[in-house]
Amino acid sequence: MLRLGQREFGAHEPVIMAIVNRTPDSFYDRGATFRDEPALDRVEQAVSEGAAIVDIGGVKAGPGDEVTAEEEIRRTVGFVAEVRRRYPDVVISVDTWRHEVGEAVCEVGADLLNDAWGGVDPRLAEVAARYDAGLVCTHAGGAEPRTRPHRVTYRDVMADILRVTTGLADRAAALGVRRDAIMIDPGHDFGKNTRHSLEATRRLEEMTATGWPVLVSLSNKDFVGETLDRPVKERLIGTLATTAVSAWLGARVYRVHEVAETRQVLEMVASIAGHRPPAVARRGLA
Repeated sequence: MLRLGQREFGAHEPVIMAIVNRTPDSFYDRGATFRDEPALDRVEQAVSEGAAIVDIGGVKAGPGDEVTAEEEIRRTVGFVAEVRRRYPDVVISVDTWRHEVGEAVCEVGADLLNDAWGGVDPRLAEVAARYDAGLVCTHAGGAEPRTRPHRVTYRDVMADILRVTTGLADRAAALGVRRDAIMIDPGHDFGKNTRHSLEATRRLEEMTATGWPVLVSLSNKDFVGETLDRPVKERLIGTLATTAVSAWLGARVYRVHEVAETRQVLEMVASIAGHRPPAVARRGLA
């Protein structure tokens, strides 16, 4: 069972997490949802298309202008409060590695802290425990926030992913974060080159076998772009292919830009796996 905010998700229920960037320099949307009105429109669209979680981020993942904790709080807290007011049943996640930001957003209703940088601030897990919030425990290969991988090597990338993510999850549980609100994330592209991210996908079943729910953040990432030699806006097909493989191997939560397309892929995989009946079944019955 996965329980986040007011929602409980069944063992075979795929969960879509929609990305809402409150940044002027996002790699994907180039600041399209930096202002409140388009960002709220994005939330409305994502929820209507089937997203159960919205993931709000105030700092882009890659290098760029410095964003202080105070500025990150300014970009996220008021928006989280408004989304909470409008959508009381939606799970609100905030993508941050800073405990100060985690504290501020949990005060106004955030349900989940998405720590994409692998516990670089150990106090973030303490915040999650104190506010009964969920936590995403990500493998980032020890990278500093907002840095790109450079000549990174692993003797066994999945062994390192398992060691780090399960260690972070166990620590979070020991601090008091509910076990049914903790997820682990292989951290595609974070502290990894393209071959590492492909191997992490290929061996994802080793993560799902741990019993911790697995979140994957695949959407339009560089490993998809390099694998197919496609720019950011031409990575949807590769992203959906990777999503289908991840779903077959047992991932539970999918952090995405394109909600409707992802939902169709996940429903199709669930039906092939026997976890979901066809929406319509008429052929050959009359």
